[in-house]
Amino acid sequence: MAPARQPQAVLFACGMNSVRSPMAEGLLRSIAPRTMYVRSAGVKTQPLDPFAVAAMADRGIDIAKHKPITFEDLDDYEGMNFDLIVTLSPEAHHKALELTRSHAIDVEYWPTFDPTGAEGSREQKLAAYRDVAETLMQRIYKRFGRHSGANE
Repeated sequence: MAPARQPQAVLFACGMNSVRSPMAEGLLRSIAPRTMYVRSAGVKTQPLDPFAVAAMADRGIDIAKHKPITFEDLDDYEGMNFDLIVTLSPEAHHKALELTRSHAIDVEYWPTFDPTGAEGSREQKLAAYRDVAETLMQRIYKRFGRHSGANE
């Protein structure tokens, strides 16, 4: 049973909505109760990163159909009806704080390494993305618990 303070709608945000925030969205969706609404957005967008897709596939989570969107896109499409915004980059944190001046939404900052600059072989680059996925999963477990309502 989730604690009473658990949010019903969570938004993960990063700079481009192509790596960290879609990974976090997929991870939380994989363990969250079906009743929890989970989305992600970016300050800007760029195409979904294939290394993020591969790292998540290794965990059995498919994010290949994710379409990167901005905060503005999200606000236009469905509104900012979230209880919690988890920001993963400084620029996303700044944007979320700007937005929450006019919305009653909690904001938590989880500084998360951006693996897009990782160098080396394909396997070394992929390892950086896997590390980010593992770090995010640990933070998600710590914040939201280990219940697996989505897979029951």
